[in-house]
Amino acid sequence: MEPAINGSTKMASAVFFDSVARHILAQHAHETPDLRRCIVLLPNYHVAQPLAQALAKAANVPALLLPKMVTLNDWAQSVPLAASVVPETCRAATLYQALRERRWFSDADLWGIASEMLRLLNELTQHHVPLPQNEEDFLAQLERAYQAKRNAAMQFEARVVHELWYAMNASRELDVTRAYQQRLAHLAQQADSPLVVLRASALAAPEARFLEAYAEHAPVMVFDLREMAEQEPSCAALASSSIRAGLRDQAAHLREHFPHAKLTQRLRLFAAHSLELEARAAEVQVRRWLLAGKQNIALVAQDRLVARRVRALLERAGVLVRDESGWTMSTLSVSTVLMRWLDALQSDFYYQDLLDLLKSPFIFADQPAQQRKQAVYQLEQLVRKHGVASHLDSFLDLAHGDEDVQVALVRLRQATETLRKNSDTLSGWLRALNESLSILGVLQGLAADVAGAQLLQALQTWQQELAADNTRFSRAEWRHWLAKQLDGHTFRDTAIDSPVLLTHLAATRWRSFDAVLLLGADASHLPSTDNGSVWFNDAVRSTLGLPTREVHLAQQRDDLLALLAMNDTVLVTWQASKSGEKNLLSPYLEMLRALHEQAYSDNLEERELGALLEDAQVRASEVNRPIDLPFPTEMPRPVVLQSLIPSRISPSAYNSLVACPYQYYARHMLRLNELDEVREGVEKRDYGEWVHDILHRFHQQFPVLAEHSRSELEEALQHISTEVFAPSVERDYLARAWLLRWQQAIPAYLDTQLKSEADGWRYQNGEVPFELPLTDELTLHGRIDRVDAQADGAARVLDYKMMEATRLRNKLKEAGEDVQLACYAQVYEADEAAFISIEKDKVLAVAPPQNLPELAQANIVRLLDVFTQIRKGAPLPAHGVDEACMYCETRGLCRKSEWSTA
Repeated sequence: MEPAINGSTKMASAVFFDSVARHILAQHAHETPDLRRCIVLLPNYHVAQPLAQALAKAANVPALLLPKMVTLNDWAQSVPLAASVVPETCRAATLYQALRERRWFSDADLWGIASEMLRLLNELTQHHVPLPQNEEDFLAQLERAYQAKRNAAMQFEARVVHELWYAMNASRELDVTRAYQQRLAHLAQQADSPLVVLRASALAAPEARFLEAYAEHAPVMVFDLREMAEQEPSCAALASSSIRAGLRDQAAHLREHFPHAKLTQRLRLFAAHSLELEARAAEVQVRRWLLAGKQNIALVAQDRLVARRVRALLERAGVLVRDESGWTMSTLSVSTVLMRWLDALQSDFYYQDLLDLLKSPFIFADQPAQQRKQAVYQLEQLVRKHGVASHLDSFLDLAHGDEDVQVALVRLRQATETLRKNSDTLSGWLRALNESLSILGVLQGLAADVAGAQLLQALQTWQQELAADNTRFSRAEWRHWLAKQLDGHTFRDTAIDSPVLLTHLAATRWRSFDAVLLLGADASHLPSTDNGSVWFNDAVRSTLGLPTREVHLAQQRDDLLALLAMNDTVLVTWQASKSGEKNLLSPYLEMLRALHEQAYSDNLEERELGALLEDAQVRASEVNRPIDLPFPTEMPRPVVLQSLIPSRISPSAYNSLVACPYQYYARHMLRLNELDEVREGVEKRDYGEWVHDILHRFHQQFPVLAEHSRSELEEALQHISTEVFAPSVERDYLARAWLLRWQQAIPAYLDTQLKSEADGWRYQNGEVPFELPLTDELTLHGRIDRVDAQADGAARVLDYKMMEATRLRNKLKEAGEDVQLACYAQVYEADEAAFISIEKDKVLAVAPPQNLPELAQANIVRLLDVFTQIRKGAPLPAHGVDEACMYCETRGLCRKSEWSTA
């Protein structure tokens, strides 16, 4: 959208600032050029510059001394108070203690309730709402407001609010709200300078009372942007859209009195049909504006999710974004290191919490980065190799001999001692946290980061504010408090300098931009909900004199009107459909669109932008399609770099190659399977490993079963089984179920083995490692569960499987589908090969139905042929069947569910 506004056309905002400037100069004509006695209350400091320019232009004098320009809050803060102000952190802690002592809310989020209650108490103070001295009178007041008979819920609500209100006010301490009121009262009493107020919506009750009191002592001039907009022809349609009259009457009025008030060149509406499309449209439009020379572009985010995506697309295109709204501190990595540290303490150093903590760039910042990373890598290798899930001492035992890892773990243990206590004050906990962070080198890391430095300042401020509070809290209570504090603290990065600004609607009051993009303006985001209070409905709030939801909605409507009135180029985007269902435009904008269409036969739809999106996409140089496609459209078929092709392969890896070449590529070429997951619970593969160990020990001890009695064999096998399972049974009671399952199979296993010996087979060896060079470039390696032999030298290879014989037969039905036995047979030039199926009380041998030597040779030939093709550049497609994909850990990498659907 490119507005057809030439250089001689006055910007909309200039009209309003010129009007304000003329009035100020007219009122102070006898003082010009010295306007310092006048005070101008601004909605924000961005308004100061354009107002100063308008004053200088209207005054037309060589030099002009400007009036004092300030926001009301900053002006109030300049007033000193005799008494000290109690910080909100202290009041919240006091309120929490009161809730905890009364035990009204069992197993509830007391910090959340305390926060909500504090907000309500501040509102009552702010709006001078007196509560009756008697709780019964207050309950009667609620009955009238709710228009319902009292019940248990109403009585409870009345008791909580009434009792806590008087408990918190008993000390007569000066809180932030009362301090603000006192400061405003002082300013009003000492008023001796003319006051000019710029506003875009109704003032809150305290500010309105302040202006009334100030006007009793000095002149007050209020410039309401809503009223000013109604007087400007160019804003007539905008102003009319807020009038409570019939749509047809408003349209007729505009056609008759404002025939040239069309918004066609100022406002356009773009309907997208997905979040991605809305974000791409916004990104393209911003780049068009930048190419057109616009240097002050605002992204006004009603939908933060869309805004984040737009920001990502712009930064990918090389356009940085200044974020005026900021980021919640809890979402930043500087806070994550704190919470991971506390997570690790709480979980007794559960390995995932520990590794997450140690991978933070902020921990051990006093050490060289490479040394720190190497220590974490070594620890992760040890943890995953040995399957240790928790306990700092266990990790220290693992790290014996690795000095860097041990040093890191010892520092963790030292830091742990500072937070070992069970309870302390909030200030004491913060002091202990600071000490632990110092031991871990986190303070140094945070201090070197912009957000980290702000976090350290916040922690120090909270500690100082709470120093006088003696309430003791458990570590869990303190940690919950800290999380709430981080959730409520905002970080703003002021280091970014960019013509593109991300902000929110309330921050645009009286501000003008070269262009404005209003993101996510659907009915669910504009007006947005105020997340209301858990205390009292709107009827009660209205009765008490508290602001209702209607006030919140009116504020947003006025802010939107001000935004549209102050800016010449505005594009509004929203998702016209979500999940296949229609999604409505904001009712405010829908009314404006309908009015404009009735009056000027133009529905303000943006038609040009949609056609530009495909050609305007930023494309990655290394691929032929946009990198922001929502999902892949075809099966991945990577071609492997020569350096990634392995020189060794195991039978299980060969099976993976046969099942799905892409799976083999991810596991064994990209080596994404190098680190095994730490198994915290007993799994079937654990059971298989234990049975393998038991049978290996048993056959090493009894190579020929026929030489011993059946009772001796059973007793020995039971003893070995109990011994192997013992550590796992002690650690996890579920292991006992697996032991019973194996013991159920012991008689059948002995029967099968005795029959095998009767057929002439004798146990020769078990757990046999092998390496078989196939070519100069490829070696087959692995380990065979068991090798049997006959007197004439014939060999047989066996592999234990903890699954049903039917499944094994299906695996062997098609020649080459399962290559394990064929590979083992090739290594030993075996005459026979079989899986030993061990499932509950059945033990069966399952052999391939094909000729074994031919099958073995064919599999080796195929393996060599496949590697030859890979070296020549053959792709490795993800064509695995569903059975191979079911438990594949790389399915999230190949994304089969998406491209197969496409």
